[in-house]
Amino acid sequence: MTTLTPSDKALVPFVSVENMMKLVHHIGIETMLSELAEYIEKDFHRWELFDKTPRVASHSEVGVIELMPTSDGEAYGFKYVNGHPKNTREGLQTVTAFGLLADVNTGYPVLLTEMTVLTALRTAATSALVARYLAPKGADTMAMIGNGAQSEFQSLAMKAICGLKTVRLYDIDPAATDKAARNLEGMGLNVVKCANAEASMEGAQIITTCTADKQCATILTDNMIGSGVHINAIGGDCPGKTELASAILHRSDIFVEYPEQTRIEGEIQQLDADHPVTELWQVMTGAAKGRTSEAQITLFDSVGFAIEDFSALCYVRDRIGGTAYFEELDLLADPDDPRDLFGMVRRATP
Repeated sequence: MTTLTPSDKALVPFVSVENMMKLVHHIGIETMLSELAEYIEKDFHRWELFDKTPRVASHSEVGVIELMPTSDGEAYGFKYVNGHPKNTREGLQTVTAFGLLADVNTGYPVLLTEMTVLTALRTAATSALVARYLAPKGADTMAMIGNGAQSEFQSLAMKAICGLKTVRLYDIDPAATDKAARNLEGMGLNVVKCANAEASMEGAQIITTCTADKQCATILTDNMIGSGVHINAIGGDCPGKTELASAILHRSDIFVEYPEQTRIEGEIQQLDADHPVTELWQVMTGAAKGRTSEAQITLFDSVGFAIEDFSALCYVRDRIGGTAYFEELDLLADPDDPRDLFGMVRRATP
């Protein structure tokens, strides 16, 4: 683990959007996705050490603003994130985010970073990590339904971590599909543009749904899902927003990050509160079973959880050491005498 050593203890390393993009190119996007998955998997293995709480959400008619905090007892991390589907019509991002990592011993921040790009990377890394545990053996084709900001990251993570060869794209907006296909050109995947959702699932062993509308929708109907597939449902991420017909849930073995949050925000908000689900950390540690048969339908009801963001923050902290891909922010007051904050202010008079 790398420890950053800024020139002054009161200066906080800050990774801007520009530097995050430079870091991605410096490392290589598929390498970064794979390394992020390793950090996430390690933290899933020590899941019980973390503070866990459903995200703190403030909902409005047009979107949601959330805080996602957690700690492993040594470091504390949180992410600020919004979700505003209407933003796209205004030329704005649907989701934006930033995050902070702090030292529990002092309470001092040790990293401040953009997390709009980083969240897309960690979400994709988590999806592919879970698919490695739950998807059918040898799965190499994915239907990507919803070709917005997440689709390329999801496709490349599945390639890097699971060996995906073909991605079949569909979106109700053909321009979104064209965009995703164009961005994935030359990235080592066979990219197929599809006219409808049903066509996108032809030959697919993994089905990923990721749409933006903040409503209960039926992106997948029961008759569209055959036996033996793995469903990566990442679009249901707030109360009142789902993508799958409830009948699919009753036919699937459902795997979640943190049940208390997923029952509020995920696909399983459609089910009774006592409907059985399996926590992913238990699968990864061997405490619970994942895929047990070829005919089994596995469903990752993904809503994103603070521990995954914590993993991503720790990864960035470790990876930027010794690089030029961060700045040092004068974020913390640091008087010569910790008891004389006023004196520090007074002496700063022009």
